[in-house]
Amino acid sequence: MFDKILIANRGEIALRILRAAKELGIATVAIHSTADEEAMHVKLADESVCVGPPPARDSYLNIPSILAACEITGAEAVHPGYGFLSENARFADILAEHHIAFIGPKADHIRLMGDKIEAKRTAMRLGIPCVPGSEGGITDDKEALRIAKDIGYPVLVKAAAGGGGRGMKVAHSADDLSSALETARTEAKAAFGDDTVYLEKYLERPRHIEVQVLGDGRGHAIHLGERDCSLQRRHQKVWEEGPSPALNDAQRPEIGEICAAAMRELAYAGAGTIEFLYEDGKFYFIEMNTRIQVEHPVTEMITGFDLVNEQIKIAAGSPLSITQDQVVLQGHAIECRINAEHPSTFRPSPGKITHYHPPGGLGVRVDSAVYAGYTIPPNYDSLVGKLIVHGRNRTEALMRLRRALDEFVIDGIETTLPLFRTLVRNADIQNGFYDIHWLERFLATGGLDQG
Repeated sequence: MFDKILIANRGEIALRILRAAKELGIATVAIHSTADEEAMHVKLADESVCVGPPPARDSYLNIPSILAACEITGAEAVHPGYGFLSENARFADILAEHHIAFIGPKADHIRLMGDKIEAKRTAMRLGIPCVPGSEGGITDDKEALRIAKDIGYPVLVKAAAGGGGRGMKVAHSADDLSSALETARTEAKAAFGDDTVYLEKYLERPRHIEVQVLGDGRGHAIHLGERDCSLQRRHQKVWEEGPSPALNDAQRPEIGEICAAAMRELAYAGAGTIEFLYEDGKFYFIEMNTRIQVEHPVTEMITGFDLVNEQIKIAAGSPLSITQDQVVLQGHAIECRINAEHPSTFRPSPGKITHYHPPGGLGVRVDSAVYAGYTIPPNYDSLVGKLIVHGRNRTEALMRLRRALDEFVIDGIETTLPLFRTLVRNADIQNGFYDIHWLERFLATGGLDQG
């Protein structure tokens, strides 16, 4: 086991990693920018190192500074969390060259799944169901028109190196396709430095279902059920829950085993999430995230297993400590991402938190690194924290969530708490009748104002 881990992240995920490390008896090193000197993970870590000024490129993405922090402190391993360098294969390679463990998958697997075209090809080879579309990148408009005609409109133009909805455009007809291709390529080049795009069939009202997997790099891998992440705005997840209200007890283990078998064949090491669109009883692979997810607490609440703990032990060379037959889903969990944003315009709202009172009680968990008097800087994402509830069933979880949201107090800044207080009382949400476009339709028709 490691003696010391450096946490190459900030905010709630940095604090989450710190807590897991401490429970394993491992010393922690927090890195931070000058904007995060008063951050909670910095205060609680055994050591801290400032790696640069506020811009992420000069601090949390500054590989030479992070490497120097490892050498100064003697850290044997780096946990990248999510975002920043978590899916940067070059960073994983550099750490390996300096004999520092990367708490995540092999660099080759990060590269493979980071290229959406190669990821789809690999998924098809491994028997994972995929969305109909082009086999590779689209090189000219005539080819795109032919493929689109074969699979049928509407089609989705996607950046091969994309994520977060950037470089993604819908074409409802042949007349739309050329402009969609041009716009997607321009966005992809600006965001990722790569203008390669490909085509997929656009599903009208699918759900977003993802399967959590763990592998030890020795050919052993398991799945830990699924999460439903269909409530989204601009392709960004807002509300996640598990198990999915859309799946039955036959579909759940079937898709889970398909994913676990694929990870066994890859000899995948660490935590990963295989994401699907789900419509009319069919799953369609869209991507794999080779890191811990923001919404991992949903899985922890319904399985009872600590995923970050498992990540650390696997990276240290231990075999999987969980067998598939030990994974039994208990009850229902829901997570809301609380952001420092206006609840209807989603305008960022950085600033000082004057009062902070998180909810508590049975089945309530808050993953957050903020506190009263803390100032949220404008330099990073707007996530304030995550509210996760667990109940014996979905109805109990929803009632617990309603109660917890009403208890939650964050003053001094605007947050998305009012949005969730409205959603938890909505009949469609209560009945589980929603898809990936539901939230945007709801907001466009003034649903929040009516709620």
